[in-house]
Amino acid sequence: MRARLDEELGPPLFTADAIQKRVRELGATITRDYQGRSPHLIAILKGASIFHADLVRSIELPVSCDFIAVASYGALTKSSGEVRILKDLDESLEGKDVLLVEDILDTGLTLNYLLQNLQSRGPQSVKVVVLLNKPSRRQIEVSADYVGFEIPDHFVVGYGLDYNQRYRNLPCISTLRVGSNTA
Repeated sequence: MRARLDEELGPPLFTADAIQKRVRELGATITRDYQGRSPHLIAILKGASIFHADLVRSIELPVSCDFIAVASYGALTKSSGEVRILKDLDESLEGKDVLLVEDILDTGLTLNYLLQNLQSRGPQSVKVVVLLNKPSRRQIEVSADYVGFEIPDHFVVGYGLDYNQRYRNLPCISTLRVGSNTA
């Protein structure tokens, strides 16, 4: 198994320890910025689920959570440009301080769509937390309020990020050798 992974993956861009350190730093910043409030963290499934879980535990405030699932990639390594909601929120956003938690900000298409959608639901505020920011691929100008790491234009997997539903369970974030036999 390990030999096959070594053939499919490049060296880690971020180790498990580096990721956890950065998530704790983001949690501390959010705790400071939201002092006296109770942020409502919405994870974009499935990719942000692991980041969301670790981030929620690092925020020292009362928080609430919800989940939304969208599709824009499928089995591709590039966004199709079409965003579909597969699972909507369970709770109203009326009057809430929303933190939208995303794994990677790439083209901006998904995030732009979701921001417009969520802002129309009457929240007090909406801010964005992304683990990875890939500004070189931006097609729509959208930015995150809290960023874990900036990365170059590589397709990455691990720590929740996948290729065709694989590699989410890696504790680190690595590049995928797209030409490899990943079936």
